[in-house]
Order: sequence, then C-alpha cells, then structure tokens
Amino acid sequence: MTPHLPVSPSSSHHLLDAAPTPASPAHAQHRRRRRRRMCCAAAAPQPRVATGAGLRGAAAAATTRVFVVSDLHTDYRENMDWVLRLPVGGGGGGDGVGIDALVVAGDVAETRDNFARTMAALRERFGAVFYVPGNHDLWLRRENGRYMDSLEKLTALLDACSELGVDTGPRIIGDLGIIPLFSWYHKSFDKEKDVNSVRVPSLEMACKDFHACQWPPDLANEDEALALYFDKLNDRNQDAIEEVKKSSKQILTFSHFVPRQELCPEKRMLYYPNLPKVIGSDFLERRLRTIHDNTKHGAACHVFGHTHFCWDSVVDEIRYVQAPLAYPRERKRRMNGGDGWLPFCIYRDGFNPEIYPALWSDYYNKNRREPENTQLAPWVAKYFSKYY
Repeated sequence: MTPHLPVSPSSSHHLLDAAPTPASPAHAQHRRRRRRRMCCAAAAPQPRVATGAGLRGAAAAATTRVFVVSDLHTDYRENMDWVLRLPVGGGGGGDGVGIDALVVAGDVAETRDNFARTMAALRERFGAVFYVPGNHDLWLRRENGRYMDSLEKLTALLDACSELGVDTGPRIIGDLGIIPLFSWYHKSFDKEKDVNSVRVPSLEMACKDFHACQWPPDLANEDEALALYFDKLNDRNQDAIEEVKKSSKQILTFSHFVPRQELCPEKRMLYYPNLPKVIGSDFLERRLRTIHDNTKHGAACHVFGHTHFCWDSVVDEIRYVQAPLAYPRERKRRMNGGDGWLPFCIYRDGFNPEIYPALWSDYYNKNRREPENTQLAPWVAKYFSKYY
C-alpha cells in the first residue's frame, strides 16, 4: 500500500444537496413491510464451496487468490475507467482447483444503475465477487424518487447482486472462508477526547449521509438504532457462518465500516476531527471477534473501508486491512496513483504474511496512540486557520 494523506472534509464530507422527494404515503406501510422482509431474506444465502477453474494467467494455475478493494466510487468516470481496465476473461469459478475472487468492501456507486454496471463488469473479471453495502450505496439524492427509503434501495442492491452472481453471504473459496458483515456506524463508537480548540462543523453539516440517506421513523443516525439494525441482518447468516468456521482453515471477514477506533488516526490528525463519530461500530467488532474466536494465529483477517485511509496492521491477533480506490483527487496524492497495487492480493493459497506499508498504520505500528492529546497537528491547525 502507498501513503495516503488525511482527507479534507471538503473532499467527502461537506454540505449536501437537497434530499429526494419522498414516495407517495399511500403505499408506505405496505412497501416498508415488503422492504424489510426482502432485505432480511436477501442477506441470508446458504454457504457455498467453490474451487474454480480458468485462472487469470498461467502463473496463477491451481491457485486460489483473493483480492480486496473498497470505495470504488464509480460515479467518477476515472474510477469506472479503472474498473474497466482490469483484465477480462479469467478468474475461474468452474470445477478446477483455482479461483480468483474479489472482495468489495462497500461504496461502489451512488446510483443503483451505476452499481449494477460496476458489479457486472467485476463479475466478468473475477471468478467470484463478494460485496457489503456502504453508505454511498444507499444514498437516494440521484435516484429520482425511485425508492421510498434507503432500506428499500438496499433490497434492490441485494437483488441486483443475486441476479449478477455477486455473493453477499458466507462462502468458502478453497480453504478460505469469506464472510461479509453488514454494518452501520453510531456516534457512541467514538470514545476519545473531542477537539474543542477550534470550531468543528456539526455532523449534519459535514456528513452527507444525514441528508442523502432516508430511513423509516424508528431508525436514525442520532443513536445506535441503525447500527443495531444492520448488525442484526447478520443473524440470518448465523448457520452459514458456523458452517464456514467449521470447514475453513482461514477466515476473512469484511465490512464497509470500521470495527475499531484504533484503525483511524487520532482526532488531532484529522481535517475533520469529529470523523470517528461517523465511521464505525462496536457491534461489528464484537461480531467479528466471535467469528474469529478460535482462529489460529495468522489465520484471521478483517477487511474494511469507508475512511479512505490505506491500512494494514495486526491488533489483538486479527489483521485489519483497508485498500481503498477512493476519489480521483485523493489518488493523485499517492505515490503510484493506486493503479499499481489495487486490487490488493491478500490471499494466495494462504494469507500474504507481509504487512504492507501504509502511512497511518505504519505510524501507529511505531508510535503510541495519544487520545488525550488534542493539540492539532500542524497541517490541521493550518487548515483551520485558513478556512475557519
């Protein structure tokens, strides 16, 4: 992985466009019941075992490879072009002994149509594709009233995945169990001291989700209700998860959101110091720990996304990796533009044991975290003095 500078709130967290026009209230109750029923059903496939054939190149013969990426954001032309430049016509998926799989840790596209085009392109390029939803995937502002709320759109995305052969539930690839975990963030995830020396914009001003997503009345970003709702979607996969745990030598779980606050820079390092309040879930960390509870050392990995910070570190016996494509303007700040190392190969008949260099995880692998220190880093202080 390559170094990645902190992301300015103006890049991905800024004032929003108007919220979409709601659907007619005459159908609201019926559609809500249907949406929740379909959403839970779509999240509960049975585990499947794949061995695959027809690999991408002779060097990969008889090999199971798993690549990971997050935050594709293919509403940007440059990002869709990146997807389309990936080689076509391999990846396995038949009856042989090798397969190339891709794990997509959320934030594929803002519209359902772009999402479907992106996932279809990825299915042409990999023998298996796995997906969990991110926050941008559930935005409604450009759907022209197509969905009553973001849960109905979630159902539509999961239906599209089913039609395209994209996995949204547990599956075994060779000796590796891959388990997608649904999640959402909650403010109480943030346990570290706030920065009060500068005026920090409110979450509602800085984070588009508060306006671009729409939720039924009993679910909201203001408390833990959304995080609990998404976490409980995983209960429908529990039998499949247990089967994967019994049958796999190694396990990769993945989510869009962040499972531990240590996987994000301290607030004083961030252009938007309140970022930790909208990135992660304690329920997610507890759930993935129960999945990896009996996993041997070096056999447990969790992939996440959302913050656009490259990351590769081991915390309490589990390896945590983020490999975001991110926005085009963010890639320009990376040494190799992200084109040479993405998607990141995390597994080749076993997890790649090498911890890859990434600016922030390298920093915290060498330096103690100081959450009580709220003195702004020089680049953050300069930013606030200029704009606030």
